[in-house]
Amino acid sequence: MPLDSYVTLGRSGLRVSPFALGAMTFGEHEGGIGTSSEESISILETYLDRGGNFIDTANFYTNGHSEAILGDFFASKPGQRDRVVLATKFFTNLHLGDPNAGGAGRKAILGQVDGSLRRLKTDYLDVYYLHNYDRNTPIEETMTVLDGLVGAGKIRYVAFSNIPAWVTAQAQTMALLRAWEPIIALQVEYSLLARTVEGELAPLALDAGMGIVPWGPLKNGFLSGKYTRDGITDESKRAGMAGQPSEQQFTVIDEVGRIARELGSTHAAVSLAWLRRQPGVVSPIIGARRLAHLESNLAALDVELSADQLARLDAASTPRLNYPYDLNEMVGAMLQFGGTTIDGVVGAVYPPLAADRIV
Repeated sequence: MPLDSYVTLGRSGLRVSPFALGAMTFGEHEGGIGTSSEESISILETYLDRGGNFIDTANFYTNGHSEAILGDFFASKPGQRDRVVLATKFFTNLHLGDPNAGGAGRKAILGQVDGSLRRLKTDYLDVYYLHNYDRNTPIEETMTVLDGLVGAGKIRYVAFSNIPAWVTAQAQTMALLRAWEPIIALQVEYSLLARTVEGELAPLALDAGMGIVPWGPLKNGFLSGKYTRDGITDESKRAGMAGQPSEQQFTVIDEVGRIARELGSTHAAVSLAWLRRQPGVVSPIIGARRLAHLESNLAALDVELSADQLARLDAASTPRLNYPYDLNEMVGAMLQFGGTTIDGVVGAVYPPLAADRIV
C-alpha cells in the first residue's frame, strides 16, 4: 500500500494518508533534543515525495520551532501548502506569566490560533486539535469558539487529543444538537504496549464517527527493535532513550520479534501494521529523528499480517481495562440472557458465578 492510498478522516470528506508525519522533533532547542532544520526538511520532502499528505505538529513543539520550519518550507514551495493536510494543536501556554495565553478559553484559543497561523505562514489550518483537557473552561465555550473559527475560515475541522471520553462525548453531543462543527478525529496514545484506549475512547470514536489518529505507535521506541533483553542497543543510547521495558512489555516485544523474523521484516513495521488493522484507526503518526527512521517506519505499508499473526499479537498484548469494562465483559451476557426471558421463552442457562467473583 503506498502513502497516497488516501482514507477519509472520520465522518468527514477530508482524505489523508494511511500514516501521518509527526513533526514533534522538528527543530532544536535547549538540551539538544530535536532534529536540525536541514534533517527535518529532508524527512518532510521524503514523506511528501512518497505521496504522504498528513502532517501533524503543535504550537509548543520545540518551543514553536516545529511550526516555523513547516511554515518556511511551504512558503518556499508555491502551491504545495494547499496539497497537504496540516494539523496543529492548541492548549500549551507559550507566554509564561500570562494566564490567558494557554488553555481552551475564548481569549486563549484566539491568541493561539493566530500564533500558529503566523509561524506556519498560512491563513488556515486543516485540522485544529484541543491538545489537553482544560478543567477550568466550560466545554461549550471551547466548542463555540472552534465553530466560529471554522466559520471565519481559519480552521477547516475540529479534533480532540488526550481528552477524557466523557468530555469528548459531551462536546460531540453539544455540537450535534446545536449544529456546531463536530469532532472528526481523536488523537490518542495507542500501540501494542498502550491499549487502554480500547476501554472507552476507541468505542466512542467508532460510534461517533471520529477517526482514530494514534500517537506513540512505537511506545517511546520500545517497539522499534532497539530494546532487547540484554539491554538497550547502541542506537537507542545515541538517541538518548532511557529506561528499559518491563517483563510484561518484553512478552509483547518478543512476539513482535518472532513475527518480524517470519516475515523478514522489522519490529517497527510489524507493530505499525498491527495498529493500522485496529477498528477505527485511520492514520498513525510516525515520528522520525532521522531519515532512516522514516524509511523504516514506512516499511509497514508493505507488511501483511495473517489472521494467526494478528491473533498472536492480540493475545500477547491484551490489556487490563478499567471498570466498568472488566465487569461488563465478565457478567454482562450472564445477567442479560441467563434463565427465562420476559416473554416466557427459555433462554440460555449460564453457570452461576463463583462466590468469590460475585460483585
